[in-house]
Amino acid sequence: MEEITENLVRVTIYGQEYTIKAKADPSYITSVANYVNEKMEDVEKAVPTVQSSIRVAILAAMNITDELFSANKDKEEILKTIDDKSMFLIDIIDENLKQ
Repeated sequence: MEEITENLVRVTIYGQEYTIKAKADPSYITSVANYVNEKMEDVEKAVPTVQSSIRVAILAAMNITDELFSANKDKEEILKTIDDKSMFLIDIIDENLKQ
């Protein structure tokens, strides 16, 4: 069994440096950090007044969570459509096999 080693990756999010320890690939960790940073910058640009870092982080987290929930809902709808179509095709095949 292959042992997965933990990586230490330095990232900057919203002007703050963090050292992240994770088993994921360093480029993946950097991509995630960059995404969070972009979301925080988007929030900062969208609000009319200067906000605290915590407030910006919470609003960015809400936006990211909304994206996650929407993606999960879309995935569930796609899986339901695939399941419905699969059952429809199985019914057609079963009908043809009976003949």
